[in-house]
Amino acid sequence: MAKQTRDAEATKAKIIENAMLLFAKNGYDATTADEIAKECGVNKAMLFYYYKNKAGLYAAVMTHALEAIHNEIIVTDKCCVSPLADLEAFIKTYAAYCDKNPYLPSLILRELSDSGAHLPELMFASLRKLFMLLSEILREGEKQGLFHDIEPMIIHFMIVGTINLLITTKPLRENAAKMEPDINTCSDCDIDEIAAYIFKKVKLMLEIK
Repeated sequence: MAKQTRDAEATKAKIIENAMLLFAKNGYDATTADEIAKECGVNKAMLFYYYKNKAGLYAAVMTHALEAIHNEIIVTDKCCVSPLADLEAFIKTYAAYCDKNPYLPSLILRELSDSGAHLPELMFASLRKLFMLLSEILREGEKQGLFHDIEPMIIHFMIVGTINLLITTKPLRENAAKMEPDINTCSDCDIDEIAAYIFKKVKLMLEIK
């Protein structure tokens, strides 16, 4: 029984990983269950055994990734001692996770460009949890007199949107740098540098002078 459970969990993880890749590359509508099953090395019946349909799999893919980010930020924040440290941890953890899982930012941007056409309720709930986590950090900083002029949604998009765009446009920026060497496209910036820069600028904007 234990081996069967491990095998099932391994199969589900493989399905999630490959489905994320295909959804990000082709979009929801253009990705078929047959393609996902073939990429995973399973038959479609097994795919639908674990996930009722393509919509259910899409919801599982997005929820899995967003919950993973949320949980990593929570764990990191537990080691922090101030809202400022929490903010830095939020930015660095989100950036690092997306850098390791570059298909997620692409999926999020695709979904937003479609005005949430395929946005399952579970995925929306996960996105909301991520936003509320940042919002709580900002509100606590305001309460302690560290931050001012807080607009959580705008700040959320400044942080998350910037990271998502920088990761998804990395190949484009690298090609642009080759064609126009004199233009700084930040093609050589690693994710730690990017996260540190974003934190520095957001900190300057929010801190009470």
